[in-house]
Parts: sequence; structure tokens; C-alpha cells
Amino acid sequence: MRARRTLRRKLLGWLALYLALLTLVVFSAANYVHERAEHAVWRALLNSELDSILHNARSGPDYRWQDSDTLRFFSARDARGLPAELAPGLHDDVWLEGRNSAVMVRDTDDFGRVMLALDIGDFAELENFITRWAVLAGIAMAVVTLLMAWVGSNRLVRPLSSLAAAIARLQPERSGQRLQVDARGSVELEVIAGSVNDYLERNERFVAREQAFIGAASHELRTPMAVISGAAELALEQPGLPPRAQQQLQRVRATALGVEQLIQLLLMLARDPARLAALSEPVALEQLLPEIAADHEHLAAGKELAVETAALAACTILAPVGVVQAAVGNLLRNAMENSDRGVIRMMLAPRAVVTIEDPGHGMNPEEVAAAYAKVARGERNMGAGIGLELIGRLCEHLGWKLDIHSGPERGTRVTLDMGSSLP
Repeated sequence: MRARRTLRRKLLGWLALYLALLTLVVFSAANYVHERAEHAVWRALLNSELDSILHNARSGPDYRWQDSDTLRFFSARDARGLPAELAPGLHDDVWLEGRNSAVMVRDTDDFGRVMLALDIGDFAELENFITRWAVLAGIAMAVVTLLMAWVGSNRLVRPLSSLAAAIARLQPERSGQRLQVDARGSVELEVIAGSVNDYLERNERFVAREQAFIGAASHELRTPMAVISGAAELALEQPGLPPRAQQQLQRVRATALGVEQLIQLLLMLARDPARLAALSEPVALEQLLPEIAADHEHLAAGKELAVETAALAACTILAPVGVVQAAVGNLLRNAMENSDRGVIRMMLAPRAVVTIEDPGHGMNPEEVAAAYAKVARGERNMGAGIGLELIGRLCEHLGWKLDIHSGPERGTRVTLDMGSSLP
């Protein structure tokens, strides 16, 4: 991606282009006016002198023109003759007898073709001298203008740069942050800062309402789950409890504990995801994965479906237990809900890579891409549980990687790489 130019560079670039175009136009116009004026002067001067010479020659037969240092007269009767390539009219910058000359050629009835040449070598040198100094003056003017523009743009852009830096320093977790505009700032910067400050104030009010809701929801959700868990424990202590009832109560207690952990996880994600790392503890995945599979066996009721956890390598990571249970549990639940019969295989590689393969209906490439996009956008489907969107957020916060490989009628292969949590 090409780096964007700063506002200062854009201003100086446009100003330099404007100066270049302006200088080109001015010098072109000046050169055109100079050439026209010069030709008019040479024409008037040479015509006047040539008229005077011809008048004197016609008035006195003995009149003879004497060339001066700057003016030379040529006629068809002279021995030196006239250059044949010069047509009647004014000719500028003609090299005649080793001199740079302006020449007026005229055809007459009594003298034939005549020519008056003016030596303009000194004028050409003066013209070149003036041109060089004009170019140097133009360059100096451009340099001075750009220097002044650079200083002015610094004064103009500095308040904007300061405001941009202040916006970049804003931290989402801090409250009471406000932007201050430099005293040299413009009215537009005041409007921008005011809009940002208004957004910060509204965001703080929103966060305060959200935190109040989270606190209330935490109490309201944990209380009934604690009651359910406590009731299940009391029921398990009753003597003479039938084995099947005891098994169901143990499932109720385990599910309640899992829901409490899930509630804690959801509240933590909503409150401060950075606190997830602070709850990390050693987790033996080869021991935890069979427990997760056992907790989800009830989802296979009424189906010819089994979960196999044979290929589990020894692996221990540092991560919150509730996070690992929620992530792997949701992936396993999705596999079981989308499979009717067969074997779901859960595997564990030594580098903390959990793979779940199901014999389900599978997804086509478009559905896989939509699943990834759903994770990236953090969208929720309220009828399908927390699912991939929660796992996507967990992977983002903990540095894990989630890959989905699937095909129609070939099942789905999901890989959760938790290698970033290895000790």
C-alpha cells in the first residue's frame, strides 16, 4: 500500500507546480512582447535611416554613404553585392560580414535592391545579460516563495498535526479524555475537536451504562446458577439415590459449573478482554478434552453418533480453563449438531493443535467464506448459541488460530491452534 503524503507536502507540491506554470507563462509572454517590440524598433530605425539615405542619393548625384561602426549600406551597384537569400523586409539575427545584424531589404526603381544593416551584437550581449539575470531572479523568487510557503505551512499545519497526535494518543480504557486545540488553530479545528469531544462524552456515558448492565447481569445470572449447583450438590448427598438419578444430578451440577464459567468468560470479554491472560493457569489438554467430550455426550442422544478421543498427545498450555472449555466445547457442539451418524474424531497434536473432524453435511466454499466473515465481523446468531463468533474473539485476544476445511457431503474439519499459549 502506497504511503500517503502529508498535507504539508501536498501544499508545497501544488505551490511548486503553480510557480513553475506561472514562471513559464510570464517568461513566454515577456519573450513574445520583447521580440515584437524589438522588431518594431529595428523596423522603424532602419526604415528611417534607409529613407534618409535614398532621399539624399536622389537629391545629389555626388552623394556617397559612408559606413559607420554600426550601420552599413549595401546596394546592387556595389561591388560587394547583396546576399541573394534575403528577401525584401526586416531580418533579425543575420550574420553579415562576421557581425550579428538586423537587416532591412527594399526593392527600389532607381537603385534596384538596397539593404541597410545594423550591428546588434552589443544589443544581443545586453539582452543575454538581462535574460540571465531575469532567470536568476525568477529562481530566487521561486526559492524565497517556497521557503516562505514552507514556514507558513508549518504554522498552518502544526495545529492540525498536534490535534491528530492528540487523537492518536486517546486510550479507550481511560475516561475524562478531551482534546484541546492550539491557540493558533483555525475555526475548523475547533469544530473537529468539538465533534470528537462530543463523541468521547457520549461514548463514556455508553460505557458507564454498559458496565452498570454487566454488573447487574453478572449478579442476576450467577445467582440462579449458584442455586442450581447448590441444589444439585445437596441432592447428591441424599442416601439411597438411584444410580440414574445420581448420574443426571451430576450432569446438572457439571453443566451448572460450566455455565458459571461461561458467564464469567462472557462478562470478562464484555468488560476487559485483556484480563483473560491474567487468569491463565496450566491446562493439561490430554486430560481436559475427554472431559469436554463426556459433557457433550447428551447431544448424541437419538443419533448413531460417537465421539472418539483416542489420538491425544500430551500437551500442557497456559490459558484460562473456562476459555479452553468454551472454545473446544463450542466446536464439538457444532460438529455434533451438524452430524447424524458416524464418528466424530477429536485429535490433539503436541504443539497444542486441536482438530475435530465430523462426518456431517459439510459446507461449500461460499459457506466456509461466510463463516470466516461472520467471525471477522463478530456477528451473532441468537438462535445458534455463542458459536464461532465467540471463538473468533477468543482467538483474537489470545493469539490462537482457527481454520475451517469443509466440502459438501464430506463433513467438516476444524483446527484450533493454541500454540501461542504454550509455556
